[in-house]
Amino acid sequence: MSSRAGLTRSAAFASIAVAALLAGMKLWAVWRTGSTAMLGSLADTMLDLVASLATLAGVWIAAQPADAEHRFGHGKAEALAAMFQVVLIAFSAAGILFRAIEQLLAGAQTEAAGDGIIVSVIAIAATLALLAWQNYVIRQTASLAIATDHLHYKSDLMLNGAVIAALALDQYANLSGADAGFGIVIALWLGWGAFRASREAVNQIMDREWPDEKREKFLAVLARNPDLRGVHDLRTRTSGMHDFAQFHAAVDPLLTVEQAHHVVDAIEAEVERAFPGIEVLVHLDPANRQREGGLAAEELLPEKGVT
Repeated sequence: MSSRAGLTRSAAFASIAVAALLAGMKLWAVWRTGSTAMLGSLADTMLDLVASLATLAGVWIAAQPADAEHRFGHGKAEALAAMFQVVLIAFSAAGILFRAIEQLLAGAQTEAAGDGIIVSVIAIAATLALLAWQNYVIRQTASLAIATDHLHYKSDLMLNGAVIAALALDQYANLSGADAGFGIVIALWLGWGAFRASREAVNQIMDREWPDEKREKFLAVLARNPDLRGVHDLRTRTSGMHDFAQFHAAVDPLLTVEQAHHVVDAIEAEVERAFPGIEVLVHLDPANRQREGGLAAEELLPEKGVT
């Protein structure tokens, strides 16, 4: 196992361990307090646990090399795992919202708020420790998967803080409906998170083009090659952790096949340095003899002077 793989796996397993510990503690706190806000925090922690397990499975499958039945690899396994998480989050948010509204209408109040607050404080401490380790792993590996998990756990700090506020206001300040109100906010927050996660997953499944900034960086790398006369019909997509790009490259029509092949090799090497792990497919065209039409015919390197 490489050092990078060992670090990323350690961070992933640490995430699972923290989520499992907090899920057990919050389940007990829900039983003790009857708090809807705590129930929302429990649901979020359970989703953290399921998400970490599903992400591990998705990343493991996505990392498998291409085979005879999956010539483009298995990268979309990550998007499928994300959609699975989105469904769980949506159902959980709906259940919490229903319970919070029911509690608000019934005027129910929480019990044993002190127990719930203690559990939330421990959750914050454990989350801070996990974030510190994830920070170290991210600095050492630049792992996108761990960085995404890191952002999610950072939001958990605010969620646990909200639970403390809900319990304190509901029981100690006798502010009727505070716990139910926080429960509604948490449910809506979970639903918004599900919506944002679904957009990224759908974008990958639907082979959405790279963001403009990433495409411009790619074209800037291509423009550095002096033998490249022009670029058109650029198509890009991302599948899991893998990037794919294909385009038509215009070169001097008088080049021999071997010379043109060397140009393509140089282009691929330069792109690989800027986008490690990318898979590039280049179609050669003689300069000024473009046969495509419409969007595919748009010249993307106008400074090259191709007409």
